Amino acid sequence: MAERNRRGDDAADDRPEDESIDETSVEDEVDDEEPAARGGTATRSRAKAESSEGRPKAKAEAGVGFFGRIIRFVREVVAELRKVIWPTRKELLTYTAVVVVFIAVMLTIVAGLDFVFAKGVLWVFGNPS
Repeated sequence: MAERNRRGDDAADDRPEDESIDETSVEDEVDDEEPAARGGTATRSRAKAESSEGRPKAKAEAGVGFFGRIIRFVREVVAELRKVIWPTRKELLTYTAVVVVFIAVMLTIVAGLDFVFAKGVLWVFGNPS
């Protein structure tokens, strides 16, 4: 964020003198770079930091035990999995077919090159049998 666009700075310095600004509207503006309140991790961490102001960080985290952290981790994993856009059955079958065909083509190419190089090595160095 540019220095002149930070909250708390006087934004009126960059504007022409004939424009009047309501001071309350400047404070109420929402920054475009802030995440939406719906699920943004920065918003959650900022709210958590604001709620634990005045208390030392170690005390706030000391109340959460080992199992509490595991449960929080599982909840966050489930929340992230809900955000995933899962493929439909048709898309899944299509993607699977593409991968299987690609692997078959690559297998054929590698096997062919292996056969050619093996015959070439035997031809150069001779076949003792």
